[in-house]
Amino acid sequence: MICKAPLEYLAADTLMECAVCGRRENSKTRCLSGHYVCNECHMSGLDAITGLCAAETSRDPAAVLQRMMDQPFCHMHGPEHHVMVGAALLTAYRNAGGGIDLPAALAEMVRRGKSVPGGACGFWGACGAGLSTGMFVSIISGSTPLAEEPFALSHRMTARALGKIGEIGGPRCCKRDSFLAVLEAVDFVEEHFGVKMERSEIVCGYAAGNRQCVGKRCPFSRANR
Repeated sequence: MICKAPLEYLAADTLMECAVCGRRENSKTRCLSGHYVCNECHMSGLDAITGLCAAETSRDPAAVLQRMMDQPFCHMHGPEHHVMVGAALLTAYRNAGGGIDLPAALAEMVRRGKSVPGGACGFWGACGAGLSTGMFVSIISGSTPLAEEPFALSHRMTARALGKIGEIGGPRCCKRDSFLAVLEAVDFVEEHFGVKMERSEIVCGYAAGNRQCVGKRCPFSRANR
């Protein structure tokens, strides 16, 4: 975001100062020129998704997600995807007949998704896009730590999304992993909630901006069409 240099991931946390807001905090991620951008600054502008989702009529969460990805606040990679996946699913779910209060659900999704930091895919062993599908199911099912079936369903959704992401392997691509997670959620919701969202063929248009693109190994690569 600062100088376009590639990122590097350190083995241990280091105290860094955000090049945008000056906040000092520990992180493992910076660019090769030494710049660090905190999660809050990386997600600046994300609040725009509430208005975008309110105006959406699509039942296809991948299409909704792609329109978010094309907004100025979304970068090639970053923690904003941890919110956008769940937000796109909530929007398509409501449009497909799911009985939720969308503004309230989106506000909760933003709060939860923002708590998953960038780099969770590599450092936690759990991609934030996959976790976002579990948050989505938790919200629509009203899950709590004391719930029974909703507790189980949200965990099963996360596991299913992360399993699909793990099948492809790394290095990470926030676009690829977000699309994989959303497609798994479409099938899961129809199976367990009886709400049929739509799914369309996804062809990636972001490969040129990803230095670590895996090419034909990506199911959404143009090279596979």
